[in-house]
Amino acid sequence: MSLSVRALLVGLVGIPIVCLIVSWAELVTGQIMIGFLQLPPVAVAALFVLMLLTKAARRFAPRFALRPGEIAVVYCMLLLAAMVSSRGLMEDLLPMLVGINYYANPGNRWEDLFYPYIPAWAVPWQPGGGIHQFPATAFYEGLREGERLPWALWVRPLAAWLILVAAIFAAFLCLAALIRRQWSDNERLAYPLVRLPVEMIRDQPGRSFFSNPLTWVGFAIPTLLFGLNGLHNWNPALPSINVEIVISNYFGSRPWSDMSFFAAYISPGSVGFFYLLPTELLLSFWFFHILVKAQDVIYSALAFPRIAAPHVDANGYSFYQTSGAFFVLVIYLGAVALPHLKAVLRRAVSRQGPVGQDEMIPYRSAVWGLVLSLAAAVSWLHHAGMSLGFAIYVVLVYVFVEAIVMARGCVEGGLPMSEGCFTPMDVSALVIPPVALGPRNLAGAAFFDTLFARDLRGLVFTGFLDGQKLGDETGVSRRTLLYVFAVALTVSIPVAAAMQLWLPYHRGASGMYPWIYQRSNVLYFEENAAFLQGETQHLAGGLISFMAGGAITAWLALMRVRYVGWPLHPLGYVLSTSWTATVFWFPMLIAWAAKSLIVRYGGMRLYSRLRPLFLGMLFGEFTSAVIWTVIAMTWHVAAPFFPWP
Repeated sequence: MSLSVRALLVGLVGIPIVCLIVSWAELVTGQIMIGFLQLPPVAVAALFVLMLLTKAARRFAPRFALRPGEIAVVYCMLLLAAMVSSRGLMEDLLPMLVGINYYANPGNRWEDLFYPYIPAWAVPWQPGGGIHQFPATAFYEGLREGERLPWALWVRPLAAWLILVAAIFAAFLCLAALIRRQWSDNERLAYPLVRLPVEMIRDQPGRSFFSNPLTWVGFAIPTLLFGLNGLHNWNPALPSINVEIVISNYFGSRPWSDMSFFAAYISPGSVGFFYLLPTELLLSFWFFHILVKAQDVIYSALAFPRIAAPHVDANGYSFYQTSGAFFVLVIYLGAVALPHLKAVLRRAVSRQGPVGQDEMIPYRSAVWGLVLSLAAAVSWLHHAGMSLGFAIYVVLVYVFVEAIVMARGCVEGGLPMSEGCFTPMDVSALVIPPVALGPRNLAGAAFFDTLFARDLRGLVFTGFLDGQKLGDETGVSRRTLLYVFAVALTVSIPVAAAMQLWLPYHRGASGMYPWIYQRSNVLYFEENAAFLQGETQHLAGGLISFMAGGAITAWLALMRVRYVGWPLHPLGYVLSTSWTATVFWFPMLIAWAAKSLIVRYGGMRLYSRLRPLFLGMLFGEFTSAVIWTVIAMTWHVAAPFFPWP
């Protein structure tokens, strides 16, 4: 299918609506993370509304009804709009640029440690003009009477940072085109995040997702659960159901009290989604996460010296194991894809091998586009103050290690949240003390880690991959998707930026979602300032743990290749300390148990018959999240907590 003008127009109308709903839900209510998942609830709910309108059009005005391919185009546009409105870009970028000025004080010495190394073009305030400047104070405290939002001061820094963002996003586009055939055709990965949108779009007589009674039975379960919790916020006399059980709080003495944060989140929608995944993956995810918590207890019982994990809720030994596991998993994936990659490179260098004309970007263009995009990102960081070698290192680790593993976790493992566990500097610190990098590199790393390398939720790379799969399922050509992605990002980014500047300047960011405005945006400046003032990471045993994690991953990969039916997947181990595993291990356990029993006693026939029930639970939970966001926006009431923090 070629690019449809009416699908493009519908998508352009939907983008500002999605940006507004995401911004309000995540930043104002602070209770509903509706856009940062790789299958964003807001996009699913918008797809439902679009399907209702399409059904009405088919009945009353058939010529206005959208075809399945057109609906897929709209969904892809709204998917990217949700991501860039959330952690995929804006929720990290804007608070980062003012937090370092607002939260600076004589005690933390940021003005002395960082301001001399921040280019004037990179922030909306003057690095030589002191702390608590107007663009930052008004952002956090709100505009006073007679003050105006300083749009002009934001134009230059946003334009500058968006050059870097464009380079990274272009690299992701090229990489998505290069690996699609390997992952989709050669390895035949499942792309679980595409299943629900495909079921909703394929509205065939006799097989309609929406006409199956089990869909609505599943829909009712989370709707009633979160409806009850929402009404409890209005009237505390009504009962509520706790959907977050912090297990680690129940242990009061050592060694059990040394267990890191361990919680069970009650999410019917997540159970419904994970029902689609292979049982080996489900087993691996929950088993290795519980094993990580058991390691905490064992290390404490054996009186091991405690290593603080920099950025995850786990013991440092486990943290460094999984960091090493990331690198070895990438090597394993590269080895599996080596024949395909060799053919692609032959085409790029000597014009031999597969042309890739049916891909989103032809192979030759994609290879050189990837090289140029990465070079542009490195050049930007070097121009901003990073040393050339360190800039190359952080970009390559982010794109080829963190992003690849998280994309694999979504495409094969069906993880709805792409959250890693380390930053490039966490790994380099194993061999180079952070202070040795110098203030320029530490200042640049604080910006880069905040924007890209640590919080990977809303990773647009997975959106490009899932979009291609959705296009294949609905008849949209991949070349069409290239233009769809470009238009969606070009429109979504300025719309989301405008909304997320207007909201804090008029409401005061200090009263909005604390994690975004008071913690994640300054976390890496706090850490790197400590390094500059002489503090060092306690790395005893860190390098050994890093290598051990890599060895365990290699062993798991080898077992998976050699033995059919090997029950443990290396992805489960690699992501065992991530926030993704922390949030979803319990729904995975429930889904694994339910699916195992259903297949064992009812066979694949019963499993297939119950699919609409479980997909209905996911559909219902995501729709409830959007409905409660609209209620909170309209009546200014507290929304219920949804269990994907």
